[in-house]
Amino acid sequence: MRPILLFLLLLKCTLLSAQDISTAKPWTFWWWMGSAVNKADITKQLEYFAKSGIGGVHIIPIYGVKGYESQSISFLSKEWLEVMGHTVREGKRLGVGVDMTTGTGWPFGGPNVSVESAAKNMTVQNNKLVVTPTKQKVKRAAPGGDGFVLDPFNASAMDKYLSRFDSAFATIKDLPRSMYNDSYEAYGANWTDDFAEQFKKRRGYDLEQNLTLLADSTNKADGVLVRIDYHQTIAELLLERYALPWTKWSTAHGFLTRYQAHGSPGNLLDLYEAADIPETESFGTSRFPIPGLRVDPDYSIDQFGTPNVLAMKFASSAANFSGKKLVSSETGTWLANHFKVSLSQIKPQIDELFTAGINHIFYHGSTYSPENEPYPGWLFYASTNFGKSSHFAEHFSILNEYVEWCQKLLQNSKPDNDVLVYFPVHDLWSMPAKSSGNVHLLEVHHVDRWLLDLPFGKLTQWLWKEGYAFDYVSDLQLTKLKIDKNGDLNSGSTSYKTLLIPASTYMPEETLAQLKRLAAAGAKIVFEKQLPLKVTGYAEHTNRQNEFLTELENLRGASNVRVSNDLEKDLKANGVIAEELSKKGLTFIRKKNERGVLYFVANLGNTFKEGWVRIGKSEMVSRNRPLRGTSLMYGRTTKDGYEEVFLSLPPGESCFLQSGDGSEYAYKDIKKKKYPVVGEWSLSFLKGRPSLPAPSKSTELKSWTTLPDSASYFSGTARYTIKFDVPASLLKNGSCKLDLGDVREVASVKLNGKDIGVAWHIPFQLSIGNLRLKDNILEIEVTNLSANYMRLRDQQKPDWKKFYDINIVDITYKKFDASKWEPMPSGLLGPVTLIYD
Repeated sequence: MRPILLFLLLLKCTLLSAQDISTAKPWTFWWWMGSAVNKADITKQLEYFAKSGIGGVHIIPIYGVKGYESQSISFLSKEWLEVMGHTVREGKRLGVGVDMTTGTGWPFGGPNVSVESAAKNMTVQNNKLVVTPTKQKVKRAAPGGDGFVLDPFNASAMDKYLSRFDSAFATIKDLPRSMYNDSYEAYGANWTDDFAEQFKKRRGYDLEQNLTLLADSTNKADGVLVRIDYHQTIAELLLERYALPWTKWSTAHGFLTRYQAHGSPGNLLDLYEAADIPETESFGTSRFPIPGLRVDPDYSIDQFGTPNVLAMKFASSAANFSGKKLVSSETGTWLANHFKVSLSQIKPQIDELFTAGINHIFYHGSTYSPENEPYPGWLFYASTNFGKSSHFAEHFSILNEYVEWCQKLLQNSKPDNDVLVYFPVHDLWSMPAKSSGNVHLLEVHHVDRWLLDLPFGKLTQWLWKEGYAFDYVSDLQLTKLKIDKNGDLNSGSTSYKTLLIPASTYMPEETLAQLKRLAAAGAKIVFEKQLPLKVTGYAEHTNRQNEFLTELENLRGASNVRVSNDLEKDLKANGVIAEELSKKGLTFIRKKNERGVLYFVANLGNTFKEGWVRIGKSEMVSRNRPLRGTSLMYGRTTKDGYEEVFLSLPPGESCFLQSGDGSEYAYKDIKKKKYPVVGEWSLSFLKGRPSLPAPSKSTELKSWTTLPDSASYFSGTARYTIKFDVPASLLKNGSCKLDLGDVREVASVKLNGKDIGVAWHIPFQLSIGNLRLKDNILEIEVTNLSANYMRLRDQQKPDWKKFYDINIVDITYKKFDASKWEPMPSGLLGPVTLIYD
């Protein structure tokens, strides 16, 4: 038996190790258009993903392609399951994981959803309930996936829906790692058949006898209480009848679950926590003030909003609280228009996700396309294209190497947040809803509609800006907290020094009871400015309100409970640290590992370049720069006893700071010098579409689109070459940096015949060390976007736009037409300089 047990133990360790490697790498959404796929092309595309450093794919069957109807495969048919199984088997061979959506398109629904179990809408008309089907069907459905959206509040709808998958998977051995549930998007759904019965059972009174209050739009006190009760019931049913049955079914079948809970009317923290891998979403651009960072001018903030780290933290907070290792994100959706996204635009968005606690990136995304399909192949309607036909495909592995390097450290460390911020969702529910169905949909797009203007939103914005490390906690999650031997709040997985309650108006009596329990056990609790004012619940409200106020006053009397008008002072008294990194204009996440405290720091602004920074939770530290190695840092102790490090981190850069590895060094403030690389530049075009423009020479660096011939339509790679001398004083330094200035978009660099690296993100700088006094030869190969070629392609042959449903649209969701675009600046725009001490 011993050899067998040893073998099984080694096998388990090997599998765990392989899983760790694959999850550290970024994964990608993989749209199967019409599921018109074949095994040979699946293998070739998986080989491309593996070679590029992709750790896994997420299969999403979607609408089809005109002319390929006969090759489309019906979802969950025998043939579909066979190509899915082939994908899993080939993924295992190549080290590429596989996830799949529990359905096609979004949200859940399909051919086995009857009218009775489909989503329903309720309105109050003439003081009577009027219930009608929403008639919403699955959005972007694939063949075999069309049908009604299921009722997310129905007691049996989810089980009936999943029965289709039970039958399909019954005899299948090669199954994906994880099931996926996309963002809510059940528009107008706000009722189910037994809602009135459930409401009376849970809230203690008859909703149908109080429809006037439910429909009240004047914010009468009683009407607000009924509105809160209604939303509370919606939230409970969504968790109990939608999220939990799906995750329970997935677990029983051996799947992990990835869940985009956002967009729903429930408490996001409870819904995210139900999944093995909570998943947020980064849609659009965050408008970072990084010098040189390009933002697509056509992107509409009014229409789509912008990514917001406070919304992202709902997913990571749920994971941190419950001890889940992985937190994922749909990443790069509509970062810019089609054919216009650069690697330098992607990196800051990923860095923002890392600082929000995300550690399992899913690109949005890649499209299956037949290998013999002419350029640009099959494309999904929503940019960004991370697939084989992308203009950055040749350099894609560099971005993936960066993500893997970071995610290894982030996944193998634990959260180190001091503050647990209570999310007073009842205050949100007390306000009139701005979404369809008159319910609050907590979306990641327009956080201004539900998050930022709440006291909770204003408080968390202040915490983020001031450098506090925090997570969120729900009413339900409070029941899981205990106090550890250090007097800290402990969720069973994570510890916090303080529970912070925003200046809220409404609070359930059950939540107050949990606060009393925790306070009695020694928890440090801080109320911002005030105690809650009103208990939730319309039933017997007057009596319960009086008791609520009495219990609140009793809680206020505890020595470890404070009502604070000076949060900075009171948080500090509880041992909470405000990191100076934020006040310097840097963004960070603080974690801990076996070596001590770990910081990931990103410069997503334009207020810091280098300087002394106080690190709150460590002694001397070392700096790990992703893809550039580890270096010791200059450290010193200030007169008031604080430890500081000298950090050089220009806008656009990122690094890790690790405690316990540094030593104190003498630091000399040496002003950096710049030496311009000037002379005659030779430009030759190497490869690309539609044809190679003629070579040229110039002493001035400017966009190659200004050249004659076909250069304004050229998309591909060109080489810049220059010969130059340097002063002797520069060589005394031994090494220096090459700053390429403005690069459109990626530059592979050689100096004196030696490869010195690829500059792919802001700042476009590389370290060099093989300079000579005379006749240095610098060769820079620059690859631009595919947008300029598509300007011509859409004039001549727009036949590639042949997809069903929404086909291809631009970033404003209008019919896509690149023929009217202006040329995108391309090439090496400079100035090129050498930076040295």
